[in-house]
Amino acid sequence: MNQFFRQRVRPLYRALAYRPVKGSILRGWGLFLLALFLVLIAPTLTVHAQRSAPIAQAAAATSGNRVSVNGRLLTADWQVRSQSAQQVGIGELGLMQGLGLELLNSSEPNRQPVQWFSDPQQTPIALSAWMGSSGRYLDIKPLADTKGWRVQPNGNTLQIQVPPAQISGIRRGRQTWGDRIVLDLDQPATWQVAEQPGEFTLTLDAALSPATIRDLNTAAGNRIRQIQATPGQSQTVIRASYDTTARPRVWTLPNPNRVIIDVRQEDLIPRDISWAPGVRWRQQYVSLGAGPFPVYSLVIDPRQPSVALRPVWNDPANAVGMSPLTTMAQRWQAQAAINAGFFNRNNQLPLGAVREKGRWISGPILNRGAIAWNDSGTSIMGRLALQQTLRTDNGQQFTLQGLNSGYVGAGIGLYTPTWGSTYSSILDGEILVFVENDGGDTGRVVRQQNAGSAGTSVSLPSNGYLLAVRENSSAAAALPPGTRLTLTQATTPAAFNEYPHIAAGGPLLLQNRQVVLNAAAEGFSSAFASQAAPRSAIGRLADGSIVIAAAHNRPGGSGPTLAQMAQIMQQLGCVDALNLDGGSSTSLYLGGRLINRDPRTAGRVHNGIGLFIQP
Repeated sequence: MNQFFRQRVRPLYRALAYRPVKGSILRGWGLFLLALFLVLIAPTLTVHAQRSAPIAQAAAATSGNRVSVNGRLLTADWQVRSQSAQQVGIGELGLMQGLGLELLNSSEPNRQPVQWFSDPQQTPIALSAWMGSSGRYLDIKPLADTKGWRVQPNGNTLQIQVPPAQISGIRRGRQTWGDRIVLDLDQPATWQVAEQPGEFTLTLDAALSPATIRDLNTAAGNRIRQIQATPGQSQTVIRASYDTTARPRVWTLPNPNRVIIDVRQEDLIPRDISWAPGVRWRQQYVSLGAGPFPVYSLVIDPRQPSVALRPVWNDPANAVGMSPLTTMAQRWQAQAAINAGFFNRNNQLPLGAVREKGRWISGPILNRGAIAWNDSGTSIMGRLALQQTLRTDNGQQFTLQGLNSGYVGAGIGLYTPTWGSTYSSILDGEILVFVENDGGDTGRVVRQQNAGSAGTSVSLPSNGYLLAVRENSSAAAALPPGTRLTLTQATTPAAFNEYPHIAAGGPLLLQNRQVVLNAAAEGFSSAFASQAAPRSAIGRLADGSIVIAAAHNRPGGSGPTLAQMAQIMQQLGCVDALNLDGGSSTSLYLGGRLINRDPRTAGRVHNGIGLFIQP
């Protein structure tokens, strides 16, 4: 408005008021019209400018990845958005782990009810939610306003000051399922739990008097072996060691304000949360004859235009290497992910199909199960093979043994630029044949090299491919420099070649609602087939939705076998399902953190399936 006045109104006023104008009546009418403009039209422009201002301000956001709560420093994404009412968002898992908020079931992705010293049935606290590049943010501003928190961004850190609370009493008792500790507070307080195997540390932003410490019974309980409390001026630290088959669950209740610590084997918190359009986050116990298994899952509607599934791997420029799934997902900027195919943990090479946007990062092996999908939300599952045939210009023909794969043996392996810029020989004595493309599926041998010992590194042709000839002297002799080659490739089933994205695992668990488990047919050992361990899997519902799931050890017992995993996926409603890599690889990532396990217990993986959500 000020700019409009300077550019338009002020010159008009000066022209009418100060320049010679014939007749005082004309000058008077000019001043009258100018006054009318300022009284009637200018306020409308001012209102329009005021309405537009929040939109312009909303485009600017302050963000960071550290949160300080009464001096406790947390790693958590946060974002401040300036709109008609200021919003201060913190990544929801940061709120859970760093401030003590508990997420409740929800049906709207942009509105998340939480429990924090509130009755989850009668007075749930509803926070606005929005999707960011790393995950979902919950607006703490209403909670901060009602609870008297002081919130201030300071560089990369969001500083939160919570009014100090006082622990007025401590109660402890044995339960049939484990142990319970209750801390009575004079007002709500934030808290954080850190876990080590068989040990937890609760840091509570509340003072504890020496007299109250005497109320804490330090004797062993059903699950707790030892417990101690360390008071401070504004914080109290409670440490406990316990049976490694159990875990702590910390939650709150109002009237009076209480922090409750339960140490029990059944530690999973059931959840059914609408996390984003087309994405549900579920946690539940799935009961089989052997007992209930804790299952963490995401149900994804791939037909949602804002949702995309993509294979991900350690390094977008290199098919070799491993990393924690959390690191991998953040490198690819995926909001969620699950570990996928198998790999050689020693040389960090893939052992199964990974195809992204029509490019084979790694080819299938041993006719193992795989899932293929497109960007329209259609998917198929089945046992997958890739036939590759090499023909020379003089009529000789060779069947290739693998494509960009760490699964090797006597024969010819094919390596393309999607493998990376270099190739390191996997076996001793490989004969490396360098081929340049002529166009289409034809090429020409430009040179051969004896790699000698395993680990010899060479540059891959940027416009062609490399053939690694292993224990096949006749093939090496048939491929001298100058030989013209024709390469053909075809998938079995042929329908897989119509899909740009493929991820493999194995064995296949379900097809058309029926259990089709046959580990031996996919090259798995009998020991692998009977092993009980944590497992990851991917399934398809009848409506085309995709389920990615992680199942863990049942309380006091072991994880599921392959047969039990097939039953679990059936109970989740899947008509088709595929087992993925398991054990320490079993990882389900959502919004910045693993939701199924302590990340310190998760192994590094080679590849996964990432979920990308357009904010």
